[in-house]
Amino acid sequence: MTDRKRKFGTYILSFAGLTVLLIFLLILNINSGSVSLSVSEIWAVLLRLNGAGGDNAETAFRIVWDIRLPRILAAMILGGALSVSGFLLQTFFANPIAGPFVLGISSGAKLVVSLVLIFLLGRGIFVGSAGMILAAFAGAMISMGFVLLISGRVRSMSILIICGVMISYICSAVTDFVITFADDAGIVNLHNWSLGSFSGTSWENVKVMAAAVFATLFLVFLLAKPIGAYQLGEVYARNMGVNIRRFRVQLVLLSSILSACVTAFAGPISFVGIAVPHLIKCLFRTAKPLVLIPGCFLGGAAFCLFCDLIARTVFAPTELSISSVTAVFGAPIVIYLMIRKNKTFA
Repeated sequence: MTDRKRKFGTYILSFAGLTVLLIFLLILNINSGSVSLSVSEIWAVLLRLNGAGGDNAETAFRIVWDIRLPRILAAMILGGALSVSGFLLQTFFANPIAGPFVLGISSGAKLVVSLVLIFLLGRGIFVGSAGMILAAFAGAMISMGFVLLISGRVRSMSILIICGVMISYICSAVTDFVITFADDAGIVNLHNWSLGSFSGTSWENVKVMAAAVFATLFLVFLLAKPIGAYQLGEVYARNMGVNIRRFRVQLVLLSSILSACVTAFAGPISFVGIAVPHLIKCLFRTAKPLVLIPGCFLGGAAFCLFCDLIARTVFAPTELSISSVTAVFGAPIVIYLMIRKNKTFA
């Protein structure tokens, strides 16, 4: 009983720490930018006191509500989604460095979205948020299909990871080739999106991504018990009444939907799906899905807020791609995991 109370206290403190960190980063992101705002201005804006204080207050209102808040919410929602997607893939492959970016799933989604946008925009056809998500999901499923096909033919997880990286390179190369030779200037600008960015997010985008991500997270929570059983082995899960084939399909679909949402709105973002779940497991010191799923979401949201803040401010007014920043902080964690698990992969 004492040990259970100790674990529960660890969970409470960890969730409280993540929440405080997330709130701190949220406030810091609102305050940071090319236009500095005082605390009183931010407070007035958050209270929606539009027009108070004249033209300056009106400008501050537009900066916060039309530019910064949608971007901040997108970073939180999509960062959390990417982290949970990585957790599901790590559960599926029983491998700590499995993730949508490393396995080529994000790159496959990027390729199909780019092709759809180039084909439709070149003919003057507008693509909505739902169309972007569907295109990204189709690309994610195609790449995931290749990964699953390879996983059925090789036993070494290191070879599977290498094949996933090769799939990622192939998809990225084809995407860059198509974008480079696109005629329309607006289509060529897709190159910036293909590098990963939360900029340009609108409130309409936030509504769509929130609906898709939170609906998917609800379904993920319903799988918490089967996930816990699957973590103890297929035999144990089967004895607990888990339909392994259906469960695997559910994991693939849910992880692909979350990854597709991220790619559709922000482009491919690297290493979040690998690094954050590992950090959360170390923080909570447990593998329980009911704890790790919300923990991964909060951790992914905080991680992407932090990286987006760096991307916007370090070399302002020049903005870095979010994927470059996440790679700087996430890649060392992946290297550590590969070294630590070297004997397992061999």
